[in-house]
Amino acid sequence: MQKFKNIFKGLTKFEKILWSVSAAVVLISYLFSPQKSIISILASLIGVTALIFVAKGYIIGQILTVAFAVLYGIISFKFKYYGEMITYLCMTAPIDILAVFSWLKNPYKNTKEVLVNKINKKQVIIMFSLAFAVTFVFYFILKALNTAQLLFSTISITTSFLPCYLTYLRSPYYALGYAANDIVLIILWSFAAAQNIAYLSMIFCFVMFLANDIYGFINWKRMFKKQAYNI
Repeated sequence: MQKFKNIFKGLTKFEKILWSVSAAVVLISYLFSPQKSIISILASLIGVTALIFVAKGYIIGQILTVAFAVLYGIISFKFKYYGEMITYLCMTAPIDILAVFSWLKNPYKNTKEVLVNKINKKQVIIMFSLAFAVTFVFYFILKALNTAQLLFSTISITTSFLPCYLTYLRSPYYALGYAANDIVLIILWSFAAAQNIAYLSMIFCFVMFLANDIYGFINWKRMFKKQAYNI
């Protein structure tokens, strides 16, 4: 447990600024929203906190990601985004839990950092095959549920599965997958906010998620080089 004490001290000055700005943006958007949704702001704050630690390769980030997935699934249910609800509660959260155990089994030496993995061709083929199968099945489920914004909800399934799988495999490319998903979710919640301004905070949330995921990719590539050369 010593590894997890004073975990914020492990962040660089830039990372602390990125986290602070991310938290401030989602908090301000919540305060200026005419309709307050406590669960939305709670999910957003947990989400941006999770991402900065995931970007560092810290297991605490992956644990917080599970909490975010559950809260986000509840929010999606309330707005009838059944695709998001099913994706996060039935796919993202379980895979994130598996990723927690994967990261725990693969630390980088005696540090808080996870061991970055380079995926092979076989894993890539399996990943895209599973993504196609999952998307195909979920499309018909979502259609039967009369899901709002069916096209973007279906795309979101693909862009949610891929980064989850890559996170489980400890690949730097998890961040690019999540960045793609962030863009889809910004579009989805823009539709929602047009009907209910209370969901404006979710847009700002995913804008900051996008910034964090871009940084996550950069930092994981840096981590991979450092670990590879044992620096």
